[in-house]
Amino acid sequence: MTSQEPTLLEAVESETKRSPFLEALGERVRTLRSRRGMTRRAVALSADVSERHLANLEYGTGNVSVLVLLQVAQALQCSLAELLGDVTTTSPEWLLIRELLSKRSEADLRRVRVQLGELFGEGGTAQERKNRIALIGLRGAGKTALGQRLADDLGFPFIELSREIEQFAGCQISEIHNLYGANAYRRYERRALEEAIQIYPEVVIATPGGLVSDSANFNVLLSHCSTVWLQADAADHMDRVAAQGDMRPMAASREAMEDLKRILEGRSAFYSKADLAINTSGRSENQAFDALRASVRQHLTLPV
Repeated sequence: MTSQEPTLLEAVESETKRSPFLEALGERVRTLRSRRGMTRRAVALSADVSERHLANLEYGTGNVSVLVLLQVAQALQCSLAELLGDVTTTSPEWLLIRELLSKRSEADLRRVRVQLGELFGEGGTAQERKNRIALIGLRGAGKTALGQRLADDLGFPFIELSREIEQFAGCQISEIHNLYGANAYRRYERRALEEAIQIYPEVVIATPGGLVSDSANFNVLLSHCSTVWLQADAADHMDRVAAQGDMRPMAASREAMEDLKRILEGRSAFYSKADLAINTSGRSENQAFDALRASVRQHLTLPV
């Protein structure tokens, strides 16, 4: 009597040690397949992968390529993000909300974000938000110099958030990143921002250039402050940083300018969420300040 051959599941499970991430991914594939009412064979045929390959994926033993995952997602009629498991896949309500928002314009999404903040009490009143002026933009945009002048003009306190972060951490920004990592830096950034909002009903805040990269911290800023994007061309950013005596961007690599352009391009979509935008390129500091002053005073309904 011959021994019975191992089942497909037994063979799959014996091949390799399971990874918690791959197990969770496989569980989501099985859940989505069940939700669609599809057999494993049907999904495998639609995705143009072998049934065994799909079984490996479902039982957490198949470290498949991104292209295969994309094919499986298409077969299951879902996004790759849903297959991988972002927060919007954690409940039916999330999925229904995501569907409602999926094809809305940027303007519609902005209105929804603001209204949700008001609904859940995440931000202050419109007047409280108006009187806190936060300057955003890359390093070299003029946030510190123009921010101090604007605060003096309005009679508001001025805060450079990077200095507040260093006071909380007890060391310089570079040391925070080197010693504790990016996550710790974001926690200090959040703490400094929340304290500034709590203490100052009227203030001008110069923010770090990368604050917009953290959606949670940027949401706090947008909910509690009027934001002004100080825009500048990449070349102007580079020249201004160098003029401050910091040659690191130049020395770091020969592709520093291209790196800076990519950073600016990647962050511009977030910077553009600001209430106001002032382009400082091609302007002297006095000219840039005059434009900033006029725009902010009009926003605050003050005489220009």
